[in-house]
Amino acid sequence: MKLPRDLSGAELVAVLCRDFGYSRAGQQGSHIILLTEAPKHHRIAIPNHDSLRLGTLNGILNAVARAKEIQKEEVLEKLR
Repeated sequence: MKLPRDLSGAELVAVLCRDFGYSRAGQQGSHIILLTEAPKHHRIAIPNHDSLRLGTLNGILNAVARAKEIQKEEVLEKLR
């Protein structure tokens, strides 16, 4: 499945909070900090940019999939 090329940081934060149990913990500069405790503690910084670079997006999706113990494709499906 191809990565979306026009996804903004704010849109990604909304999906992660709505569908994957993350909550906003604050902001440091242009990065939004998200936290989750289920199934284990995970903290991730999402750049609040108009469109995320593909490598950055891929790294974030991989980290979320590992933390949630799911496949990256499951996260990608929610972004569509």
